[in-house]
Amino acid sequence: MSLLNIKWKRGDLAAYFGLMTNNLTNLLTMMGLLIFVVGIPSEMVYGRIAPAFGFAVLLASVSYAYFGQQMIKQTGRQDVTALPSGPSAPSIFTVTFLVIMPVYQTTQNAEFAIQIALVWCFVEAMILVGGSFLGETIRKMIPRTVLLSCLSGLGLLLLAMNPMLQAFEAPTVSFIVLLLIFINWFGKKPIFARIPTGLLLLIAGSVLAWVSGLQSPEAIKTSMESFGFNPPGIHIDSFFNGLPHALPYLASAVPLGLANYIFDLENIESAHAAGDEYNTRKVMLANGLSSTVGVILGNPFPVTVYVGHAGWKAMGASIGYTLASGITMFIVPLFGIGAFMLAIIPMTAIVPILVFIGVVTANQVVRETPKVEVPVIFICLFPWIANWALTMVNSVISAAGTSAGAIGIETLLHKGVYYQGLVHLGNGAPLASMLWGCIAIFAILDKPLRGAVAAAVGAILVFFGIIHSPAVGIATGSTLMFVYAYLMMAALFVLKHFLDNRQSVEKQQIEKAEKLSKSSQ
Repeated sequence: MSLLNIKWKRGDLAAYFGLMTNNLTNLLTMMGLLIFVVGIPSEMVYGRIAPAFGFAVLLASVSYAYFGQQMIKQTGRQDVTALPSGPSAPSIFTVTFLVIMPVYQTTQNAEFAIQIALVWCFVEAMILVGGSFLGETIRKMIPRTVLLSCLSGLGLLLLAMNPMLQAFEAPTVSFIVLLLIFINWFGKKPIFARIPTGLLLLIAGSVLAWVSGLQSPEAIKTSMESFGFNPPGIHIDSFFNGLPHALPYLASAVPLGLANYIFDLENIESAHAAGDEYNTRKVMLANGLSSTVGVILGNPFPVTVYVGHAGWKAMGASIGYTLASGITMFIVPLFGIGAFMLAIIPMTAIVPILVFIGVVTANQVVRETPKVEVPVIFICLFPWIANWALTMVNSVISAAGTSAGAIGIETLLHKGVYYQGLVHLGNGAPLASMLWGCIAIFAILDKPLRGAVAAAVGAILVFFGIIHSPAVGIATGSTLMFVYAYLMMAALFVLKHFLDNRQSVEKQQIEKAEKLSKSSQ
């Protein structure tokens, strides 16, 4: 069974449009940030970075399609859904604003800035490669409820929340698209059932957008300027040139690499919960090696297992959707047609699909969680909510041309904005969400020693600035309070363990005494 023999299922078309448009949005966002925000020359972005970016995603997509085909062959099942592949969206912003922009602003050397970023991406890839040998063990150590709850926060807050806000900015288009999703994908009796729902959504949304005057013919004309042929080339020399100078910028690569590692674990666990048991090591290796190949070709952004496996499976997708999306992600930058596609198909027709994926991802944890563990779901959401709110607050403050420090933390507090709390809870959300989920579930299930380990890990993460801190570094000042707080939690868990043991011994002694008393009678 080869990739050439993949059978295209009805649900693959809808899933393809959803995954492809999401990935395409990330591609266009990346290009827009580099060209219009940072100031990297467009010929470097269109001619080198974007094609390498697309090829890295394609390579991961081919790997996932192969893994899916192997599962079909080994199990005989025809309901296998391949993992979705895509770029790591947080990495796009992190590497752009924490690496490329400051280097470029300091040196005005775009080539040098990209060289540093390539080293950064390589470090991320190596974290995935090294972690692949521990991934299966860690996935089994962390309760499923925690992994799925963390993923639900990612789905709702990072994938679905902003698209939902965008939907409410163009209700004459998005409301109809959302209703079609509710009827056809959530409901039992679809409307216009002969038309694949993904295609129906794009047609309806596009027609409504053009009729409403939300799309411009001028945008189509402008988008054609990006047409061209841009094959990826070998740029390993850029990586080696950046290697001696990259160390000061690698601090952010470690926590984000760990975060991407957790994303992969969560998405693999989501696939397991849906019935598709992929090998964690193989998937992690595929991501790490795909990102490394991207670095060699000149792409500074890592790839990952994309969120939403449960949603694509709910659509009836199989293998074809992820492979077709990967091919599209390569062809679009290869010929420079991404801007043209979005000039024809409006984002208002696309974003409701992301809302659906976010909701289905969150719904999976509700279905899979035992009743006693349900509180863990909501506890895991808090860091994600704070992360989203912190991003919004910082964006508003930045748009006003000021900063939280200039406004004053006390001033914000008097207005009901707990900015310090947002900073501490929101930073490191992927790991903080998992950490608090573990603490909560081990407390609920009365596993105090495992809870003590989780709390101790929290103290270590805080001490090195990986969570609850805006920057990586040894904890000082107020941040040390979190180290002490986690150690106090660990101590309480240990105390609970000894109290439980003593209570158990006392109970056994009472039962033994009662048996002796009965036997003597």
